[in-house]
Amino acid sequence: MLPDTKTVPVPPYSTPPAGAPVHAARDPTPSAWIARWLAGVRPGGRVLDFACGAGRHARLARAAGMDVVAVDRDATALKSLEGTGIHTLQEDLEGGRWSFGAERFDAIICTNYLFRPRLDLLAALLAPGGAWLHETFAAGNARYGRPSNPAFLLRPGELARAAERNGLQLLAFEDGFVARPKPARIQRMAAIRPPFDPERWPLG
Repeated sequence: MLPDTKTVPVPPYSTPPAGAPVHAARDPTPSAWIARWLAGVRPGGRVLDFACGAGRHARLARAAGMDVVAVDRDATALKSLEGTGIHTLQEDLEGGRWSFGAERFDAIICTNYLFRPRLDLLAALLAPGGAWLHETFAAGNARYGRPSNPAFLLRPGELARAAERNGLQLLAFEDGFVARPKPARIQRMAAIRPPFDPERWPLG
């Protein structure tokens, strides 16, 4: 089981690369996409909020009675979750050790973050019936500002392909323009590891 306390701190962030995403902590409002699909997770389910920032989605899941693990590299952001009942873990999400190999979750949430080498590792953490809920910036976003670096922008259909190669059922997928909270190109998906009860995940 993951500990309630944080791991030994990693070094603080250096200056972000040009075109890196603006941290999600600046917008405390949960994503409507995440909120919609999180409602299908079983009561008391285990949820991993990966690259959680200030934990807007971790808080949402916890308020719904779920057992939540929030992981990020930013110790300051994680500190804001103290006393919430959310388990926090400070780790280097890209170059550090992978602490979750033996863990299984009923939902994995990832927003405004992309590190391709660990997409398949995230998918492997899903328990049967578990949902991968991912929403982040997509190719074409440079027109609207940051992020603009292709390393941080999903290619057309990339999340759907990740779900397919990991044996997941794609419930919903969108790739296009959003006007709020600011103009952006976004890609998002909800994918489930079979078997699952489709009545828990109604469409539309």
